[in-house]
Amino acid sequence: MNKYALLFIPAFFAIDAMAQDKKVDPANDPKTTEVWEPVPKTVSPGKLPQEAPSDAIILFDGRNLDAWHSVKDPTKPAAWTIDDGFFTVKKGTGNIETNKKFTDYQLHMEWKIPTNISGEGQARGNSGVFLASTGGGDDGYEIQIMDAYKNKTYVNGQTGSVYKQAIPLANANKQPGEWQYYDIIWNAPRFNEDGTLSKPASVTLFLNGVLLQNNFVLKGETRYIGAPVYKKHGPASIKLQDHGDPSPAISFRNIWVREL
Repeated sequence: MNKYALLFIPAFFAIDAMAQDKKVDPANDPKTTEVWEPVPKTVSPGKLPQEAPSDAIILFDGRNLDAWHSVKDPTKPAAWTIDDGFFTVKKGTGNIETNKKFTDYQLHMEWKIPTNISGEGQARGNSGVFLASTGGGDDGYEIQIMDAYKNKTYVNGQTGSVYKQAIPLANANKQPGEWQYYDIIWNAPRFNEDGTLSKPASVTLFLNGVLLQNNFVLKGETRYIGAPVYKKHGPASIKLQDHGDPSPAISFRNIWVREL
């Protein structure tokens, strides 16, 4: 080793020490809970959505959002934009949730990624339906909605996943600009008087008529960072997410629920 090489040794160790200092604590790193493989197979879905049966509670009939309110301020109505038979996320206004609270139910809802969608991964048409809202923001149990048509992301975060808990059994997404539909069976968790879990929640989910979740038993509420946990709650609202990514906003229509 020559005398000039020795001059670089302190600098090398200083840079290495800085890199070590900048490492993210796994407990606070969302990538720790991302799963990328195996990738669900692609399935071409059918075209027919479902009309509401006679005993359904209509959550959106194409005319108003009277069944919903703002999550940021429950005293205020939902501020999302209503158009001709559908409504669209109004970015920056926050999540919305139903006035009525539910326990076990069957849910039908239709949604559309706009044709002018941009971005990639989780920043492309991202939203979600929380099957039980347990607090403000994104507290609760989320089924992911996003553009997963030829758009790669971690598979436990793509459309039809129980967010960061259950990878969908298939990718049945239609291309942007087409209406898609979820049919969901939700069985809420049950708790003992002392707050401990008596029975975990479970969900069965179809996207465009294709089974994506087959009676999946949840490990707790869905979380962006960290492991899922349960906390005691009773009947809860259904919540839709204003995700906040910069891509054009997605739309919803024909939402109804049957209590079980």
